[in-house]
Amino acid sequence: MSYEAPYLGLKVIDLSQGVAGPYCAMLLAQYGANVIKVEPTDTGDWARGLGKTYGDHTAYSIPANVGKRSIALDLKQGAGRAVLWRLIQGADIFVQGFRPGVIERLGFGYDAVAAREPRILYLSVSGFGQKGPLAERPAMDPVLQAYTGMMSENRGQDGIPHRIPFISIDMSTAIYSFGAIATALLARQHEPRGRHIDASLMQAAAGLQVVRLMSSYLEGGVVRPAIPPSGVYRTKDGFMQITVVRPWEWEGYCKAVDRPGFGADETLRTADGREPRTAELDGVLRALLASDTSAAWSAKFSANRVMHETLNSYPDFLKQDHVAASGIVAWTNHPGVPQPIPLPNLIGLPPFQDGTARAVSPSKGEHGEEILGEHGYSVQEIGQLREAGILVAG
Repeated sequence: MSYEAPYLGLKVIDLSQGVAGPYCAMLLAQYGANVIKVEPTDTGDWARGLGKTYGDHTAYSIPANVGKRSIALDLKQGAGRAVLWRLIQGADIFVQGFRPGVIERLGFGYDAVAAREPRILYLSVSGFGQKGPLAERPAMDPVLQAYTGMMSENRGQDGIPHRIPFISIDMSTAIYSFGAIATALLARQHEPRGRHIDASLMQAAAGLQVVRLMSSYLEGGVVRPAIPPSGVYRTKDGFMQITVVRPWEWEGYCKAVDRPGFGADETLRTADGREPRTAELDGVLRALLASDTSAAWSAKFSANRVMHETLNSYPDFLKQDHVAASGIVAWTNHPGVPQPIPLPNLIGLPPFQDGTARAVSPSKGEHGEEILGEHGYSVQEIGQLREAGILVAG
């Protein structure tokens, strides 16, 4: 065991698909666990088909599965389920992301798995949780953005609620789930049995939005507009995000925009004081910001310690000198992808190294024969499983 691989020796069986469950299992792999990804023989993990494909991967499936090994099994056949039971032997963690009831019908619900492996930590990832009137309803990130109120908070100037394009709820579900497993592994050292962890996109979304959720409830559901000069402002050649919270930041802002009259007005020192004059301040400040370039304003704001940044596209962000100097992104090559890809390094772990198993996501069934060999299957038995269509090897 080490800081770089504290989960070395742990065995994880990952039946989840999409992003939330797989990304959680990927984090376990990055911390040293042996993660065996079990996929359907036909489509594989359905995230392999989300968006533009590169070989049998997409930008969804690559980061959610780096560091794992894959086996493709037909679990609709009894012989396929028998193989999965063999894989589960000695496992520490089991991850599944089926809708409630489906995994039980396959025969691998928590009670069945725990009967064979009493100390296993069993993670169920679903949209709405394991119980309640919506439990069996299929759901993905955009659906939960609508259901939990996130879209209502994200209205454009047209007044229409908008979806946040990046999969914030999937990712937060993965990270919350990883934290739950990490603490359960610590507690299991003193417990005779494992446990079932119920993770839902709905619960993660509520946790992610707790500040806005609470403030909206306490304030009667009113969406409080940004108080000038906090918000997104158009400049002569782009957009800029500005955040002013404390009185001294307002003073610095007034110096940067050369408006000493605003700075001298005691009633404007706080957001509460500026709120009644939002229209007046916006009328002046928005026209002012639009009169010069983002670079010119950035220089003035920086000199006066005002929190701000120019709005970047993702490619613009990746080109930033600070991003390169900080080392937060590794550039790695991946099978099927025609150019190096940006793979954000994980907090607390060494950077990804190009060409290593940690930095590559497996093809569907790529390691099937290798995994079965490790679990006592002979070459002849593996061949029979392939002939029967129970195993599809990459």
